[in-house]
Amino acid sequence: MSRFTTRAIVIGAVVGLLGVASYAVADMGKGHLKAGTLTGYEENPDLSTAATGTFEARIIGEKTIAYKLTYSGLEGTVQQAHIHFGKVAINGGVAAFLCSNLPSPPPGTPACPASGSVTGEIDAADVIGPEAQGIEPGAFAELIAAMRAGHTYANVHSSKWPTGEIRTQILGERKSKHDKHS
Repeated sequence: MSRFTTRAIVIGAVVGLLGVASYAVADMGKGHLKAGTLTGYEENPDLSTAATGTFEARIIGEKTIAYKLTYSGLEGTVQQAHIHFGKVAINGGVAAFLCSNLPSPPPGTPACPASGSVTGEIDAADVIGPEAQGIEPGAFAELIAAMRAGHTYANVHSSKWPTGEIRTQILGERKSKHDKHS
């Protein structure tokens, strides 16, 4: 094999590896968070209700969380929905509002539909705590860390079940569709 052929192979391999690495790095920070289906069985204590829902969220530039919450079949009138700081099967304090129909919600909080979807964005100004669990108001980076660690959940509260009718754990970031181990 000539020196020219060997150099061409080495250069081709390096360029290929750099391309794969840059693609992986570019895709890494997408911040799509995984969550299961909201059900009463995720509540603590468990709750038998036909209501269901989904929660999708994406971290954008480490400064914003864009979300979509969808639900239907609630037995009570929707009062509010939040992201809570808590492990699987453990109740925790409210970190941020997703929607509210109660008087005087935090500024910018969208109203909760009777059923259907609500979308919005959360930034540092929307993080309200829970201070008793070490997340101070405005501590956006701490909320993101808890979400990535799988220690937060989305919860929809109704008039019949004011402590929560349906819930799902937010399980951290999804693997890239290009990750063969996902």
